[in-house]
Amino acid sequence: MSPAALRTLRIQLAGKRQAHLRRARQRMVVGMALFGCLTLLTGARLADLALREPVGVANAHNLWERIGPRAPIVDRNGSDLARSFEAYYLAVKPQQLIGDPAEIAEQIARIIGERDPADIQKKLSHRGKWAYVERRVMPRDAQALKALGEPGLEIGREWERVYPNGTLAAHTIGHANADGEGMAGLERQLDERLRDPDRADEPVQLSLDTRVQHVLVQELAAQMDRHSAIGGSGIVMDVRTGELIAMTSQPVFDPNAPKFGGGGEMDPRFNRATYGVYELGSTFKALTMAMAMESGVVTSMAQGYDASAPIRIGRHRIRDFHAKNRWLSVPEIFMYSSNIGTAKMALDIGPERQQSYLSQLGMLDRPTLELAERGKPLQPPRWGEASTMTISYGHGLSVTPLHLAAAYAAIVNGGVYHEPTLMKLGLDEQPEGRRVFSEATSARVNALLRLVVKNGTGRNAEAEGYRVGGKTGTAEKPKNGGYARRSLVTTFAAAFPMDDPQYVVVAMLDEPKGIKETYGYATAGWTAAPVVSRVIGRIAPLLDVAPSDTKDVDLSEMLAQVRGAKETG
Repeated sequence: MSPAALRTLRIQLAGKRQAHLRRARQRMVVGMALFGCLTLLTGARLADLALREPVGVANAHNLWERIGPRAPIVDRNGSDLARSFEAYYLAVKPQQLIGDPAEIAEQIARIIGERDPADIQKKLSHRGKWAYVERRVMPRDAQALKALGEPGLEIGREWERVYPNGTLAAHTIGHANADGEGMAGLERQLDERLRDPDRADEPVQLSLDTRVQHVLVQELAAQMDRHSAIGGSGIVMDVRTGELIAMTSQPVFDPNAPKFGGGGEMDPRFNRATYGVYELGSTFKALTMAMAMESGVVTSMAQGYDASAPIRIGRHRIRDFHAKNRWLSVPEIFMYSSNIGTAKMALDIGPERQQSYLSQLGMLDRPTLELAERGKPLQPPRWGEASTMTISYGHGLSVTPLHLAAAYAAIVNGGVYHEPTLMKLGLDEQPEGRRVFSEATSARVNALLRLVVKNGTGRNAEAEGYRVGGKTGTAEKPKNGGYARRSLVTTFAAAFPMDDPQYVVVAMLDEPKGIKETYGYATAGWTAAPVVSRVIGRIAPLLDVAPSDTKDVDLSEMLAQVRGAKETG
Protein backbone atom coordinates (compact mmCIF):
# COMPACT_ATOMS: atom_id res chain seq x y z
CA MET A 1 0.00 0.00 0.00
CA SER A 2 1.33 3.42 -0.98
CA PRO A 3 2.14 5.98 1.74
CA ALA A 4 -0.75 8.18 0.56
CA ALA A 5 -3.30 5.35 0.79
CA LEU A 6 -2.03 4.37 4.22
CA ARG A 7 -2.38 7.96 5.43
CA THR A 8 -5.93 8.15 4.07
CA LEU A 9 -6.86 4.91 5.89
CA ARG A 10 -5.48 6.21 9.19
CA ILE A 11 -7.51 9.40 8.84
CA GLN A 12 -10.71 7.37 8.22
CA LEU A 13 -10.11 5.14 11.25
CA ALA A 14 -9.50 8.14 13.47
CA GLY A 15 -12.77 9.70 12.28
CA LYS A 16 -14.74 6.56 13.03
CA ARG A 17 -13.22 6.34 16.50
CA GLN A 18 -14.20 9.94 17.22
CA ALA A 19 -17.76 9.27 16.03
CA HIS A 20 -18.05 6.22 18.30
CA LEU A 21 -16.73 8.22 21.24
CA ARG A 22 -19.28 11.00 20.60
CA ARG A 23 -22.16 8.53 20.48
CA ALA A 24 -20.97 6.84 23.65
CA ARG A 25 -20.75 10.18 25.45
CA GLN A 26 -24.24 11.11 24.24
CA ARG A 27 -25.70 7.81 25.47
CA MET A 28 -23.97 8.21 28.82
CA VAL A 29 -25.37 11.75 29.21
CA VAL A 30 -28.88 10.60 28.35
CA GLY A 31 -28.59 7.64 30.74
CA MET A 32 -27.32 9.86 33.54
CA ALA A 33 -30.16 12.31 32.91
CA LEU A 34 -32.75 9.53 33.03
CA PHE A 35 -31.20 8.10 36.18
CA GLY A 36 -31.20 11.55 37.73
CA CYS A 37 -34.87 12.06 36.91
CA LEU A 38 -35.73 8.66 38.31
CA THR A 39 -33.79 9.46 41.48
CA LEU A 40 -35.60 12.76 41.83
CA LEU A 41 -38.99 11.11 41.33
CA THR A 42 -38.19 8.35 43.81
CA GLY A 43 -36.96 10.86 46.34
CA ALA A 44 -40.05 12.99 45.91
CA ARG A 45 -42.29 9.97 46.40
CA LEU A 46 -40.39 8.84 49.48
CA ALA A 47 -40.64 12.32 50.93
CA ASP A 48 -44.37 12.36 50.22
CA LEU A 49 -44.83 9.00 51.93
CA ALA A 50 -42.72 10.14 54.86
CA LEU A 51 -44.85 13.25 55.34
CA ARG A 52 -48.22 11.59 54.81
CA GLU A 53 -49.85 8.61 56.56
CA PRO A 54 -50.63 5.54 54.43
CA VAL A 55 -53.85 5.43 52.45
CA GLY A 56 -56.57 4.00 54.66
CA VAL A 57 -54.84 5.07 57.87
CA ALA A 58 -55.29 8.72 57.01
CA ASN A 59 -58.92 8.08 56.18
CA ALA A 60 -59.54 5.78 59.11
CA HIS A 61 -59.61 8.60 61.64
CA ASN A 62 -61.60 10.96 59.42
CA LEU A 63 -64.88 9.05 59.49
CA TRP A 64 -66.65 12.03 60.98
CA GLU A 65 -66.04 14.05 57.80
CA ARG A 66 -66.06 11.11 55.39
CA ILE A 67 -69.32 9.22 56.02
CA GLY A 68 -71.54 11.50 58.06
CA PRO A 69 -74.40 10.31 60.28
CA ARG A 70 -76.91 7.58 59.47
CA ALA A 71 -80.58 8.54 59.50
CA PRO A 72 -82.44 7.78 62.75
CA ILE A 73 -84.73 4.77 63.08
CA VAL A 74 -87.85 5.39 65.18
CA ASP A 75 -90.91 3.38 66.19
CA ARG A 76 -94.48 4.12 65.06
CA ASN A 77 -94.83 6.73 67.83
CA GLY A 78 -91.52 8.47 67.09
CA SER A 79 -89.45 6.92 69.90
CA ASP A 80 -85.78 6.43 69.04
CA LEU A 81 -84.63 2.92 68.14
CA ALA A 82 -81.30 3.84 66.51
CA ARG A 83 -79.52 7.18 66.25
CA SER A 84 -76.07 8.56 65.35
CA PHE A 85 -74.18 11.02 67.50
CA GLU A 86 -70.76 12.66 67.49
CA ALA A 87 -68.44 10.48 69.55
CA TYR A 88 -64.75 10.77 70.42
CA TYR A 89 -61.98 8.30 69.61
CA LEU A 90 -58.45 7.87 70.97
CA ALA A 91 -55.68 7.01 68.53
CA VAL A 92 -51.90 6.85 68.76
CA LYS A 93 -49.00 7.92 66.54
CA PRO A 94 -46.24 5.78 68.10
CA GLN A 95 -43.36 7.63 66.46
CA GLN A 96 -44.49 10.90 68.03
CA LEU A 97 -44.79 9.62 71.60
CA ILE A 98 -42.52 11.44 74.04
CA GLY A 99 -43.30 9.67 77.30
CA ASP A 100 -42.78 6.08 78.34
CA PRO A 101 -45.46 3.85 76.66
CA ALA A 102 -45.98 1.84 79.85
CA GLU A 103 -46.63 4.94 81.95
CA ILE A 104 -48.90 6.45 79.29
CA ALA A 105 -50.84 3.17 79.09
CA GLU A 106 -51.41 3.23 82.86
CA GLN A 107 -52.71 6.81 82.65
CA ILE A 108 -55.07 5.99 79.76
CA ALA A 109 -56.42 2.91 81.57
CA ARG A 110 -57.18 4.99 84.66
CA ILE A 111 -59.12 7.52 82.56
CA ILE A 112 -61.18 5.30 80.26
CA GLY A 113 -61.46 2.28 82.57
CA GLU A 114 -62.26 -1.37 81.69
CA ARG A 115 -59.08 -1.76 79.66
CA ASP A 116 -55.94 -3.73 80.46
CA PRO A 117 -52.91 -1.37 80.52
CA ALA A 118 -50.81 -4.09 78.90
CA ASP A 119 -53.20 -4.20 75.95
CA ILE A 120 -53.05 -0.42 75.61
CA GLN A 121 -49.26 -0.51 75.78
CA LYS A 122 -49.17 -2.90 72.82
CA LYS A 123 -51.16 -0.37 70.82
CA LEU A 124 -48.83 2.43 71.83
CA SER A 125 -45.72 0.43 70.91
CA HIS A 126 -46.74 -1.03 67.56
CA ARG A 127 -44.59 -0.33 64.49
CA GLY A 128 -47.21 1.41 62.39
CA LYS A 129 -47.73 5.15 62.13
CA TRP A 130 -51.32 5.34 63.43
CA ALA A 131 -53.79 3.09 65.21
CA TYR A 132 -57.01 3.26 67.20
CA VAL A 133 -56.68 2.76 70.94
CA GLU A 134 -60.38 3.23 71.85
CA ARG A 135 -63.29 3.86 69.47
CA ARG A 136 -65.86 5.20 71.94
CA VAL A 137 -64.58 7.74 74.46
CA MET A 138 -66.85 9.78 76.72
CA PRO A 139 -66.57 13.58 76.37
CA ARG A 140 -65.25 14.03 79.92
CA ASP A 141 -62.65 11.30 79.31
CA ALA A 142 -61.63 12.94 76.04
CA GLN A 143 -60.85 16.15 77.92
CA ALA A 144 -58.81 14.23 80.49
CA LEU A 145 -56.85 12.49 77.72
CA LYS A 146 -56.11 15.82 76.04
CA ALA A 147 -54.87 17.14 79.39
CA LEU A 148 -52.12 14.49 79.38
CA GLY A 149 -50.34 16.71 76.85
CA GLU A 150 -48.92 13.76 74.93
CA PRO A 151 -48.32 14.75 71.26
CA GLY A 152 -48.43 11.11 70.15
CA LEU A 153 -52.06 10.77 71.24
CA GLU A 154 -54.87 11.90 68.94
CA ILE A 155 -58.38 12.59 70.24
CA GLY A 156 -60.83 13.18 67.40
CA ARG A 157 -64.48 12.90 66.47
CA GLU A 158 -66.41 10.28 64.50
CA TRP A 159 -70.04 9.24 64.16
CA GLU A 160 -71.22 6.59 66.57
CA ARG A 161 -74.39 4.50 66.11
CA VAL A 162 -76.30 4.02 69.35
CA TYR A 163 -79.31 1.83 70.17
CA PRO A 164 -80.89 3.45 73.25
CA ASN A 165 -83.13 0.47 74.06
CA GLY A 166 -80.25 -2.00 74.13
CA THR A 167 -81.41 -5.50 73.26
CA LEU A 168 -85.00 -4.46 72.48
CA ALA A 169 -85.91 -5.48 68.89
CA ALA A 170 -82.21 -6.05 68.21
CA HIS A 171 -82.82 -8.77 65.60
CA THR A 172 -85.16 -6.49 63.69
CA ILE A 173 -83.11 -3.30 63.85
CA GLY A 174 -79.77 -5.06 63.43
CA HIS A 175 -76.57 -3.10 63.88
CA ALA A 176 -73.95 -1.06 62.03
CA ASN A 177 -70.18 -1.45 62.40
CA ALA A 178 -67.71 1.20 63.56
CA ASP A 179 -67.21 2.37 59.99
CA GLY A 180 -70.90 3.19 59.59
CA GLU A 181 -71.87 0.17 57.46
CA GLY A 182 -75.09 -1.76 58.13
CA MET A 183 -74.27 -5.34 59.09
CA ALA A 184 -77.60 -6.99 59.94
CA GLY A 185 -81.33 -6.43 60.19
CA LEU A 186 -82.83 -3.18 58.91
CA GLU A 187 -79.47 -1.46 59.30
CA ARG A 188 -78.19 -3.72 56.55
CA GLN A 189 -81.30 -3.93 54.40
CA LEU A 190 -81.89 -0.17 54.39
CA ASP A 191 -78.20 0.75 54.38
CA GLU A 192 -78.32 2.92 51.26
CA ARG A 193 -81.34 4.85 52.53
CA LEU A 194 -79.87 5.31 56.01
CA ARG A 195 -76.54 6.56 54.60
CA ASP A 196 -78.09 9.04 52.17
CA PRO A 197 -76.61 12.42 53.21
CA ASP A 198 -79.62 14.25 51.79
CA ARG A 199 -81.97 12.35 54.12
CA ALA A 200 -79.81 12.12 57.24
CA ASP A 201 -82.31 14.17 59.26
CA GLU A 202 -85.34 12.23 57.99
CA PRO A 203 -86.14 9.29 60.33
CA VAL A 204 -87.12 5.86 59.04
CA GLN A 205 -90.37 5.12 60.87
CA LEU A 206 -91.15 1.51 61.67
CA SER A 207 -94.44 -0.21 62.40
CA LEU A 208 -93.08 -1.42 65.76
CA ASP A 209 -94.54 -0.04 68.98
CA THR A 210 -91.83 0.09 71.64
CA ARG A 211 -94.39 -0.30 74.44
CA VAL A 212 -95.84 -3.49 72.94
CA GLN A 213 -92.34 -4.76 72.18
CA HIS A 214 -91.35 -4.37 75.84
CA VAL A 215 -94.36 -6.42 76.97
CA LEU A 216 -93.78 -9.19 74.43
CA VAL A 217 -90.10 -9.50 75.34
CA GLN A 218 -90.74 -9.51 79.08
CA GLU A 219 -93.47 -12.14 79.00
CA LEU A 220 -91.69 -14.44 76.55
CA ALA A 221 -88.38 -14.22 78.42
CA ALA A 222 -90.10 -14.91 81.75
CA GLN A 223 -91.81 -18.02 80.36
CA MET A 224 -88.59 -19.24 78.76
CA ASP A 225 -86.89 -18.95 82.13
CA ARG A 226 -89.81 -20.64 83.90
CA HIS A 227 -89.66 -23.64 81.55
CA SER A 228 -85.89 -23.65 80.86
CA ALA A 229 -86.45 -23.24 77.11
CA ILE A 230 -83.40 -22.80 74.86
CA GLY A 231 -85.10 -20.18 72.69
CA GLY A 232 -88.32 -18.58 71.62
CA SER A 233 -90.00 -16.01 69.43
CA GLY A 234 -93.04 -13.79 69.54
CA ILE A 235 -95.01 -11.67 67.08
CA VAL A 236 -97.83 -9.13 67.28
CA MET A 237 -99.30 -8.22 63.88
CA ASP A 238 -102.07 -5.89 62.73
CA VAL A 239 -104.40 -8.19 60.77
CA ARG A 240 -105.80 -5.33 58.68
CA THR A 241 -102.48 -4.11 57.24
CA GLY A 242 -99.79 -6.71 57.86
CA GLU A 243 -97.84 -4.23 60.02
CA LEU A 244 -95.66 -5.87 62.64
CA ILE A 245 -96.37 -4.13 65.94
CA ALA A 246 -93.83 -6.21 67.85
CA MET A 247 -91.45 -9.04 67.03
CA THR A 248 -88.80 -10.70 69.15
CA SER A 249 -86.36 -13.56 69.00
CA GLN A 250 -84.83 -15.06 72.14
CA PRO A 251 -82.09 -15.18 73.29
CA VAL A 252 -81.16 -11.59 72.50
CA PHE A 253 -77.96 -9.66 71.79
CA ASP A 254 -76.94 -6.06 72.36
CA PRO A 255 -76.46 -4.18 69.04
CA ASN A 256 -74.32 -1.64 70.88
CA ALA A 257 -71.73 -4.37 71.37
CA PRO A 258 -72.60 -7.35 69.14
CA LYS A 259 -70.46 -10.39 69.76
CA PHE A 260 -69.44 -12.41 66.74
CA GLY A 261 -68.68 -16.08 66.49
CA GLY A 262 -70.60 -19.26 67.09
CA GLY A 263 -73.27 -19.66 64.46
CA GLY A 264 -76.44 -21.67 64.01
CA GLU A 265 -79.59 -21.39 66.05
CA MET A 266 -77.68 -21.12 69.34
CA ASP A 267 -76.04 -17.87 68.22
CA PRO A 268 -77.91 -15.03 69.98
CA ARG A 269 -77.91 -13.11 66.69
CA PHE A 270 -79.99 -15.85 65.01
CA ASN A 271 -83.49 -14.54 64.28
CA ARG A 272 -85.92 -17.31 65.20
CA ALA A 273 -88.96 -15.22 64.26
CA THR A 274 -88.08 -14.67 60.59
CA TYR A 275 -85.16 -16.96 59.79
CA GLY A 276 -85.63 -20.12 61.84
CA VAL A 277 -87.96 -22.70 60.29
CA TYR A 278 -89.90 -25.16 62.43
CA GLU A 279 -92.70 -27.68 62.26
CA LEU A 280 -95.36 -25.73 64.14
CA GLY A 281 -97.72 -28.57 64.91
CA SER A 282 -101.46 -28.27 65.32
CA THR A 283 -101.56 -24.54 64.67
CA PHE A 284 -101.83 -25.70 61.03
CA LYS A 285 -105.24 -27.21 61.76
CA ALA A 286 -106.81 -23.76 61.48
CA LEU A 287 -105.42 -23.53 57.94
CA THR A 288 -106.79 -26.98 57.13
CA MET A 289 -110.24 -26.06 58.47
CA ALA A 290 -110.29 -22.90 56.34
CA MET A 291 -109.25 -24.87 53.25
CA ALA A 292 -111.94 -27.49 53.86
CA MET A 293 -114.67 -24.89 54.23
CA GLU A 294 -113.55 -22.78 51.29
CA SER A 295 -113.23 -25.77 48.95
CA GLY A 296 -116.62 -27.21 49.91
CA VAL A 297 -115.24 -30.27 51.69
CA VAL A 298 -116.90 -29.07 54.90
CA THR A 299 -120.29 -27.43 54.41
CA SER A 300 -121.80 -27.97 57.83
CA MET A 301 -120.60 -28.11 61.43
CA ALA A 302 -122.63 -31.30 61.72
CA GLN A 303 -120.20 -33.14 59.46
CA GLY A 304 -117.54 -35.29 61.03
CA TYR A 305 -114.94 -38.02 60.66
CA ASP A 306 -114.30 -41.37 62.31
CA ALA A 307 -111.49 -40.94 64.84
CA SER A 308 -112.04 -44.23 66.62
CA ALA A 309 -108.70 -45.73 65.53
CA PRO A 310 -105.23 -44.47 64.47
CA ILE A 311 -104.37 -44.19 60.77
CA ARG A 312 -101.54 -46.46 59.68
CA ILE A 313 -98.99 -45.07 57.17
CA GLY A 314 -96.31 -47.67 56.48
CA ARG A 315 -94.44 -48.20 59.75
CA HIS A 316 -95.99 -45.12 61.33
CA ARG A 317 -99.39 -44.33 62.77
CA ILE A 318 -101.31 -41.07 63.11
CA ARG A 319 -102.69 -40.88 66.65
CA ASP A 320 -104.63 -38.37 68.75
CA PHE A 321 -103.00 -36.94 71.88
CA HIS A 322 -106.43 -36.26 73.38
CA ALA A 323 -107.98 -39.42 71.92
CA LYS A 324 -111.79 -39.75 72.10
CA ASN A 325 -111.84 -43.02 70.13
CA ARG A 326 -115.10 -42.22 68.36
CA TRP A 327 -116.66 -40.28 65.52
CA LEU A 328 -115.98 -36.54 65.93
CA SER A 329 -117.88 -33.57 64.54
CA VAL A 330 -115.97 -30.72 62.84
CA PRO A 331 -116.00 -28.53 65.98
CA GLU A 332 -114.78 -31.43 68.08
CA ILE A 333 -111.97 -32.26 65.67
CA PHE A 334 -110.72 -28.72 66.14
CA MET A 335 -111.53 -28.31 69.84
CA TYR A 336 -109.89 -31.61 70.83
CA SER A 337 -107.11 -31.14 68.24
CA SER A 338 -107.68 -34.47 66.53
CA ASN A 339 -104.86 -35.45 64.17
CA ILE A 340 -106.92 -38.34 62.82
CA GLY A 341 -109.94 -36.23 61.92
CA THR A 342 -107.79 -33.45 60.44
CA ALA A 343 -105.77 -35.92 58.35
CA LYS A 344 -108.90 -37.48 56.88
CA MET A 345 -110.26 -34.01 56.13
CA ALA A 346 -107.00 -33.17 54.33
CA LEU A 347 -107.33 -36.25 52.12
CA ASP A 348 -110.69 -34.92 50.97
CA ILE A 349 -109.08 -31.55 50.21
CA GLY A 350 -106.31 -33.27 48.24
CA PRO A 351 -102.61 -32.49 47.73
CA GLU A 352 -103.11 -30.04 44.86
CA ARG A 353 -105.63 -27.84 46.62
CA GLN A 354 -103.66 -28.00 49.86
CA GLN A 355 -100.52 -26.77 48.09
CA SER A 356 -102.46 -24.07 46.28
CA TYR A 357 -103.93 -22.63 49.48
CA LEU A 358 -100.60 -22.80 51.31
CA SER A 359 -98.96 -21.00 48.41
CA GLN A 360 -101.58 -18.24 48.48
CA LEU A 361 -100.90 -17.88 52.20
CA GLY A 362 -97.18 -17.40 51.52
CA MET A 363 -96.25 -20.63 53.30
CA LEU A 364 -94.13 -22.14 50.52
CA ASP A 365 -91.72 -19.24 49.90
CA ARG A 366 -89.49 -17.01 51.96
CA PRO A 367 -91.58 -14.38 53.72
CA THR A 368 -91.69 -10.97 52.08
CA LEU A 369 -90.18 -8.57 54.61
CA GLU A 370 -87.65 -5.74 54.83
CA LEU A 371 -85.00 -8.09 56.23
CA ALA A 372 -82.38 -10.28 54.60
CA GLU A 373 -82.75 -12.82 57.42
CA ARG A 374 -85.77 -14.70 56.03
CA GLY A 375 -86.05 -18.45 56.26
CA LYS A 376 -86.98 -20.67 53.32
CA PRO A 377 -89.68 -23.27 54.16
CA LEU A 378 -88.63 -26.91 54.11
CA GLN A 379 -91.08 -28.88 52.00
CA PRO A 380 -91.40 -32.65 51.66
CA PRO A 381 -89.47 -34.16 48.72
CA ARG A 382 -92.65 -35.83 47.53
CA TRP A 383 -96.04 -34.30 48.31
CA GLY A 384 -98.24 -37.38 48.27
CA GLU A 385 -101.12 -38.52 50.46
CA ALA A 386 -98.88 -39.13 53.47
CA SER A 387 -97.46 -35.60 53.32
CA THR A 388 -100.91 -34.15 52.77
CA MET A 389 -102.14 -35.80 55.96
CA THR A 390 -99.17 -34.88 58.17
CA ILE A 391 -98.93 -31.29 56.88
CA SER A 392 -102.61 -30.81 57.73
CA TYR A 393 -101.66 -30.94 61.42
CA GLY A 394 -98.26 -29.23 61.13
CA HIS A 395 -95.70 -31.96 60.48
CA GLY A 396 -93.65 -32.33 57.30
CA LEU A 397 -93.57 -28.62 56.40
CA SER A 398 -91.25 -26.29 58.31
CA VAL A 399 -91.93 -22.55 58.27
CA THR A 400 -91.04 -19.47 60.31
CA PRO A 401 -93.26 -18.05 63.06
CA LEU A 402 -93.69 -15.03 60.75
CA HIS A 403 -95.24 -17.29 58.10
CA LEU A 404 -97.74 -18.51 60.66
CA ALA A 405 -98.64 -15.03 61.91
CA ALA A 406 -99.31 -13.74 58.38
CA ALA A 407 -101.43 -16.80 57.52
CA TYR A 408 -103.52 -16.45 60.70
CA ALA A 409 -104.03 -12.75 59.96
CA ALA A 410 -105.52 -13.73 56.60
CA ILE A 411 -107.81 -16.30 58.18
CA VAL A 412 -109.26 -14.01 60.85
CA ASN A 413 -109.47 -10.66 58.99
CA GLY A 414 -112.12 -11.76 56.52
CA GLY A 415 -109.90 -13.88 54.28
CA VAL A 416 -107.41 -11.36 52.81
CA TYR A 417 -103.66 -12.02 52.87
CA HIS A 418 -101.38 -9.02 53.51
CA GLU A 419 -97.62 -9.18 53.11
CA PRO A 420 -96.01 -8.53 56.51
CA THR A 421 -94.11 -5.25 56.80
CA LEU A 422 -91.90 -3.46 59.29
CA MET A 423 -92.71 -0.02 57.87
CA LYS A 424 -95.45 2.13 59.36
CA LEU A 425 -98.22 2.63 56.81
CA GLY A 426 -100.12 5.86 56.42
CA LEU A 427 -103.87 6.13 56.04
CA ASP A 428 -103.40 6.45 52.28
CA GLU A 429 -101.11 3.40 52.15
CA GLN A 430 -103.53 0.70 53.26
CA PRO A 431 -102.72 -2.44 51.21
CA GLU A 432 -105.36 -4.23 49.17
CA GLY A 433 -103.90 -7.67 49.74
CA ARG A 434 -105.16 -10.79 47.98
CA ARG A 435 -108.28 -12.69 48.87
CA VAL A 436 -107.70 -16.31 49.86
CA PHE A 437 -110.87 -17.15 51.81
CA SER A 438 -114.39 -15.76 51.82
CA GLU A 439 -115.72 -13.70 54.71
CA ALA A 440 -118.08 -16.56 55.54
CA THR A 441 -115.18 -19.01 55.86
CA SER A 442 -113.28 -16.52 58.00
CA ALA A 443 -116.25 -16.06 60.35
CA ARG A 444 -116.70 -19.80 60.86
CA VAL A 445 -113.00 -20.41 61.54
CA ASN A 446 -112.99 -17.48 63.96
CA ALA A 447 -115.77 -19.18 65.89
CA LEU A 448 -113.73 -22.39 66.01
CA LEU A 449 -110.67 -20.47 67.28
CA ARG A 450 -112.79 -18.92 70.02
CA LEU A 451 -114.19 -22.35 70.87
CA VAL A 452 -110.66 -23.71 71.46
CA VAL A 453 -109.92 -21.01 74.04
CA LYS A 454 -113.27 -21.24 75.79
CA ASN A 455 -113.72 -25.02 75.78
CA GLY A 456 -110.65 -26.70 74.27
CA THR A 457 -106.88 -26.99 74.56
CA GLY A 458 -106.31 -23.22 74.63
CA ARG A 459 -108.03 -22.27 77.88
CA ASN A 460 -104.80 -20.89 79.34
CA ALA A 461 -104.69 -18.26 76.57
CA GLU A 462 -107.86 -16.50 77.70
CA ALA A 463 -107.47 -12.82 78.65
CA GLU A 464 -110.54 -11.64 80.50
CA GLY A 465 -112.64 -9.25 78.46
CA TYR A 466 -110.62 -9.49 75.24
CA ARG A 467 -112.31 -12.50 73.56
CA VAL A 468 -109.19 -14.41 72.59
CA GLY A 469 -109.29 -17.14 69.96
CA GLY A 470 -106.42 -19.38 68.93
CA LYS A 471 -104.88 -22.80 68.46
CA THR A 472 -102.21 -24.80 70.25
CA GLY A 473 -99.36 -26.47 68.40
CA THR A 474 -96.94 -28.99 69.94
CA ALA A 475 -94.40 -30.58 67.62
CA GLU A 476 -91.48 -32.90 68.24
CA LYS A 477 -88.22 -31.68 66.71
CA PRO A 478 -86.75 -33.73 63.84
CA LYS A 479 -83.63 -35.68 64.76
CA ASN A 480 -81.58 -38.34 62.94
CA GLY A 481 -84.31 -39.08 60.42
CA GLY A 482 -86.99 -39.33 63.09
CA TYR A 483 -88.31 -37.18 65.93
CA ALA A 484 -86.98 -36.42 69.41
CA ARG A 485 -89.96 -37.04 71.68
CA ARG A 486 -88.65 -34.90 74.53
CA SER A 487 -87.50 -31.97 72.35
CA LEU A 488 -90.62 -29.93 71.63
CA VAL A 489 -91.46 -26.74 69.78
CA THR A 490 -94.61 -25.35 71.38
CA THR A 491 -96.66 -22.60 69.75
CA PHE A 492 -99.86 -20.74 70.36
CA ALA A 493 -101.28 -18.68 67.49
CA ALA A 494 -104.05 -16.33 68.56
CA ALA A 495 -106.13 -13.34 67.55
CA PHE A 496 -108.23 -10.82 69.50
CA PRO A 497 -110.96 -9.70 69.90
CA MET A 498 -112.58 -12.54 67.95
CA ASP A 499 -115.88 -10.73 67.37
CA ASP A 500 -113.84 -8.10 65.43
CA PRO A 501 -110.26 -9.38 65.01
CA GLN A 502 -107.60 -6.66 65.01
CA TYR A 503 -104.34 -8.30 66.08
CA VAL A 504 -102.65 -11.68 65.82
CA VAL A 505 -100.30 -12.79 68.60
CA VAL A 506 -97.94 -15.75 68.14
CA ALA A 507 -95.75 -17.15 70.92
CA MET A 508 -93.27 -20.00 70.37
CA LEU A 509 -90.96 -21.76 72.82
CA ASP A 510 -88.07 -23.98 71.74
CA GLU A 511 -87.60 -27.06 73.95
CA PRO A 512 -89.54 -25.98 77.07
CA LYS A 513 -89.45 -28.34 80.04
CA GLY A 514 -92.40 -29.46 82.13
CA ILE A 515 -92.55 -28.16 85.70
CA LYS A 516 -94.48 -28.97 88.87
CA GLU A 517 -97.10 -26.29 88.18
CA THR A 518 -97.87 -27.87 84.77
CA TYR A 519 -97.90 -31.41 86.20
CA GLY A 520 -94.78 -32.18 84.16
CA TYR A 521 -96.39 -31.26 80.84
CA ALA A 522 -94.46 -29.10 78.36
CA THR A 523 -97.12 -28.91 75.65
CA ALA A 524 -98.30 -25.67 74.07
CA GLY A 525 -101.43 -25.34 76.19
CA TRP A 526 -99.24 -25.21 79.30
CA THR A 527 -96.21 -23.30 77.98
CA ALA A 528 -97.07 -21.05 75.02
CA ALA A 529 -100.75 -20.26 75.72
CA PRO A 530 -100.08 -18.46 79.03
CA VAL A 531 -97.65 -16.11 77.26
CA VAL A 532 -100.40 -15.07 74.87
CA SER A 533 -102.83 -14.51 77.73
CA ARG A 534 -100.47 -12.22 79.63
CA VAL A 535 -99.33 -10.35 76.51
CA ILE A 536 -102.88 -9.60 75.35
CA GLY A 537 -103.97 -8.56 78.82
CA ARG A 538 -101.18 -5.97 78.91
CA ILE A 539 -101.07 -4.70 75.30
CA ALA A 540 -104.79 -4.43 74.57
CA PRO A 541 -105.14 -1.14 76.49
CA LEU A 542 -102.03 0.21 74.75
CA LEU A 543 -103.62 -0.59 71.37
CA ASP A 544 -106.96 0.97 72.32
CA VAL A 545 -108.81 -2.36 72.37
CA ALA A 546 -111.50 -2.02 74.99
CA PRO A 547 -112.51 -4.98 77.16
CA SER A 548 -116.11 -6.11 77.21
CA ASP A 549 -118.16 -8.56 79.23
CA THR A 550 -121.08 -8.45 76.78
CA LYS A 551 -119.49 -8.81 73.34
CA ASP A 552 -118.38 -12.23 72.11
CA VAL A 553 -118.61 -14.72 69.26
CA ASP A 554 -121.82 -16.72 68.99
CA LEU A 555 -120.77 -20.33 69.63
CA SER A 556 -124.22 -21.84 69.90
CA GLU A 557 -124.00 -23.71 66.59
CA MET A 558 -120.58 -25.10 67.48
CA LEU A 559 -121.57 -26.14 70.98
CA ALA A 560 -124.73 -27.79 69.71
CA GLN A 561 -122.65 -30.02 67.44
CA VAL A 562 -120.30 -30.86 70.29
CA ARG A 563 -123.20 -31.96 72.46
CA GLY A 564 -124.81 -33.80 69.57
CA ALA A 565 -121.61 -35.65 68.87
CA LYS A 566 -121.34 -36.75 72.49
CA GLU A 567 -124.91 -38.03 72.48
CA THR A 568 -124.40 -40.10 69.32
CA GLY A 569 -120.81 -41.09 70.08
